Amino acid sequence: MKKINRGFLDKIAIIVISLILFSGCQTEDIGDGNGLSTDGLNSEFTITQGSNANTFNLTSNPNSTNFVFHYWNVDDGAGSAAGTANESLFLPDVGTYTITHNVFGKGGSGPAPAVKTITVTTPDPISGNLVQGGKLDTASDISKWTVLNISASGTSWAFANGKTTVTGGGWNQQGFYQAISVVSGRTYKVDMVASSTSGVSNTWFEVFVSPTIPTQNNDYSAGGKIRSINTWAGCGASAFSGKISSVGCGGADNVGTYTATATGTVYLVIKCGGENLKDGISVDNIELRGI
Repeated sequence: MKKINRGFLDKIAIIVISLILFSGCQTEDIGDGNGLSTDGLNSEFTITQGSNANTFNLTSNPNSTNFVFHYWNVDDGAGSAAGTANESLFLPDVGTYTITHNVFGKGGSGPAPAVKTITVTTPDPISGNLVQGGKLDTASDISKWTVLNISASGTSWAFANGKTTVTGGGWNQQGFYQAISVVSGRTYKVDMVASSTSGVSNTWFEVFVSPTIPTQNNDYSAGGKIRSINTWAGCGASAFSGKISSVGCGGADNVGTYTATATGTVYLVIKCGGENLKDGISVDNIELRGI
């Protein structure tokens, strides 16, 4: 910073004091010289391999100081989450992942986000996703699922644009399912990204895991609900987006876990119905993992 001589500084001080007495306050706008912004921020980060093929260490640029907030996003549909300058990441599934890092200083100031990719070539032997085609991105993904007709008409799932969306109403319902192999005694967790741009009215969205085979033109409730969005239970009536473990509700109906009683085949069944699904409920990134 340029040095200022003492006599000039005294004159400036008198002017500043006069202005303060006159105005009694100062602007709160970022960038008006009031200290509500931070210079020198940098969102760049490095990625290093962790203890195995599915763990990674994310390290923010050490030359950038005065951080207030860090936001990290992995492209799994769950959105950004606040974090720290250094984060550990576990990616149990094969694929290429986009990692985005944003930093913010005082007053919300911040640089452009930094973006990098990670490619995972080996699935985690325990926590790898057992669902096939869970991303619903391709025709091959979609072919892994079977539509379960329950009501005669009025509600249906449409597989398109990298997700599947259920629309309709009239107290009708429809589902879809997939057969999955599990190991006796092992506990599994189900999750997925669920969203609605409008919310729904008098609607149930339910997920089941059971060895009972679904049959066409029949309702399904074997084993009891393990994931739920239910307007009577207090969720789904307004727009939402996120992991169903976060946006779902219903207490015991949304615990998301299943413990296999035998080694063999179980069926992951997702169904939805109700009075008015409005713009619908969309599902993506469906997971069933050992825990």
